[in-house]
Amino acid sequence: QVQVVESGGGLVQAGGSLRLSCKASGLTFNNYAMGWFRQAPGKEREGVSCISWLGDSTYYADSVKGRFIISRDNVKNTLYLQMNSLKPEDTAMYYCAVKGRPYGFGCSPSPDDYHYWGQGTQVTVSS
Repeated sequence: QVQVVESGGGLVQAGGSLRLSCKASGLTFNNYAMGWFRQAPGKEREGVSCISWLGDSTYYADSVKGRFIISRDNVKNTLYLQMNSLKPEDTAMYYCAVKGRPYGFGCSPSPDDYHYWGQGTQVTVSS
């Protein structure tokens, strides 16, 4: 049974930093591209960042480019999202997800391409 568990969210002031972690089990972690998504109240879920199964290709939404860094540790089966220079508009529930199929080229920012999801971790940035 695949389990995806996020952690690391919290309340931070604007300009601060947080590091989100996502541990996936029940699958061969290093065979799958992984993604971070977020959803604010009243808004659709959006792709924030993703990383290929090899870790050699990444994607960042324009809104977070230059501030967020995605990485993966295939020994620990863990995905990370380092979030710096946080803004109030980054406030959302953040979700980690495993792509629906193993291997492949690059990664996808579309939630439709991901099959296993965590429960989310709340990030709140105060102004």
